Formats: sequence, C-alpha cells, structure tokens
Amino acid sequence: MSPMTGHAARFALALPLLAALWATLTPAPVAGAAEHPAAPAWTAQPAANGDGRDGGRPYLYLEGLPGSVLQDRLSVTNPGPEPVTVRLRGADAYNTGSGGFAVRGAHGSTGTGAWLRTAATKVTVPARTRAEVPVSVTVPPDALPGDHPGAIVAESGGRSVGVRVQLRVGGPTLAALTVEDVTVSGRTIHYTLVNRGNAVLVPRLAVSADGLFGALLRRDARTLPVELLPGQRVRLTEPWRDTPALDSATVRLRVTAAGGAHGEATAAARFVPWTPVAGGALLLLGAVAAGAYGLRRRRRARQGGRDDGPVPSPDPQQRPDERHLVKAGAES
Repeated sequence: MSPMTGHAARFALALPLLAALWATLTPAPVAGAAEHPAAPAWTAQPAANGDGRDGGRPYLYLEGLPGSVLQDRLSVTNPGPEPVTVRLRGADAYNTGSGGFAVRGAHGSTGTGAWLRTAATKVTVPARTRAEVPVSVTVPPDALPGDHPGAIVAESGGRSVGVRVQLRVGGPTLAALTVEDVTVSGRTIHYTLVNRGNAVLVPRLAVSADGLFGALLRRDARTLPVELLPGQRVRLTEPWRDTPALDSATVRLRVTAAGGAHGEATAAARFVPWTPVAGGALLLLGAVAAGAYGLRRRRRARQGGRDDGPVPSPDPQQRPDERHLVKAGAES
C-alpha cells in the first residue's frame, strides 16, 4: 500500500471519532431556554359562592324591587409574574344587528350600567393573586319591571373583558316576540325578530314553505343561537339550499320563546329560471321580427307587379252632371 493510500484510510477512520468528540464538547440546548412562554392573561369573573367553592357562575344575577340596593362580588385573578392594574366600569348591554351581545361605551349607559358601582374604579392585583371587588346596583324607584341586562367592563393593557350582569326588577313580566320583514333572496330567507316585552328571550324558529304542487320545505322548531334583549331587534337569515327551479311558494316562519311568546309571518317567493326564459323570449322576438319582415316584402312584391296604376280621384271642382258625362263617355 502506498503512503498516500494509508493516510487516506487513516483519515476516513478518524472522521467518526472526530464527530463523536465534537458532539461531546458542544453543549446541548436547554429546553425552554431559547424562548420564554407568554405569561397567562388576567381574568375577571363572578366571585365564588359564599361557601368558598367556585360555583362557575356565567354572570352576576341580581333581583330586587325598585328602590332596592343589590350587592355581589367580582373576582379579578392575575396568574402572571408582574402586578396588573385593571380599570372597572359599568355598561348597558344591547344586541348587535346580527344578534350578538355588546355593551355601551363609557358614556352611553342609562340603565344597569349607570346604576352599577364597584368598590373601586381601579384595582391593582399583585402577581399570582386574586382580588375580590364588591359590586352594588342601586335600582331607581321608578325603574320599569323586567330584565335590565348589563355588564362590568374590566380593561387593562389594551385588553377588555366583559362580565355580564343579569338584573331583574320585580313586577309584572311580559314575554312578547314578533317576526317581521320576511323576504326570500336566492337561496336565503331573511327575517327580523323583535322583542316587544320586558324579558330576555331565547327564540325557537320553525320554517315551512308550500308551492303550487305541495310542500317544499319543513323544518321543526329549533333554538336559535341568539339571546334577544328587551326592546331589541335583530336581522337574521335562514339558508334554503334546495329551492325549486320553477314554482310560486309561500314561506312561513313561526317563532316561540319561554313565557308564551310567539309570532308568525309569511312571504311570497317566485322561482323562475331566468336564463331559459330570457333565451326563449329572445327567440320569440326574433321570430316575430322575421315574420313581420317577410310579410312586408310580400306586400311590396304584390304592389310592384300590377300593370295599371292607381285610379285617379275625381276632381272636386267638377259638377255632378259633368262627372256623369265624363263617366258615360268613358263607357262608350
């Protein structure tokens, strides 16, 4: 074996040993050292029940007569490593046009949001600590009976959290619901729900449609994903994917809710395949135009083939006896 060949063989054998030595000398990365996970966000929710257990309440529920003062507590939790300062305010709730739950701005509340007070408008929560803030609602003596939905808005660091407040003022409660402005556009049914009572309603909707030759659509009542607040209206849609190609239909919507609320409305819908109809109309117009053109040409051809010209009309200046003589001379 030549010297060069021996050196190459020894170098090839040394490569795995060098790689193993490099791996041993190079420190391995520590898990989690390259990037710190984001600190958990602060939370705001109804405080735990009086027995010390977290009841998991979805909202604050308060009920009382006009003129009463109602109390509860709000829990603000900071699981992060740094203190957090949270601002608190009350706000009225309302439905968005599509049925969502929203709250008024800082100066737009006249109901529950204006009646609600927290023990502090700003609270600083230390790291890994929970603070409980007393909440009170002073119901005006002239407050109307029924539901007055609102919220406590907690804000910090550009983040906003709303804790719902369900306030019910004692007195007669009316559940009233109507469905209005039903229209059909393409494969979609549009309609408006209006809460005309003083109680929060969760509507149920049933849909049917009948055509000239029988039933076209039957949908049993189902709960809509909408919580309709008193005095609010929302515009909703219902898909109808298997609409008929050619028919005249009557669409009927029935809505119900707890407390005996119900409403019903209908709308007429006509389904016409416009592409074939438009094509047929164009063909018919073309045939009519061609027929009229052909008839005009035939009339012109007949008029152009006559030998005698038009018969002259009698001269109105001639007397009757002269016209008679002219006619007799012509016969002789």
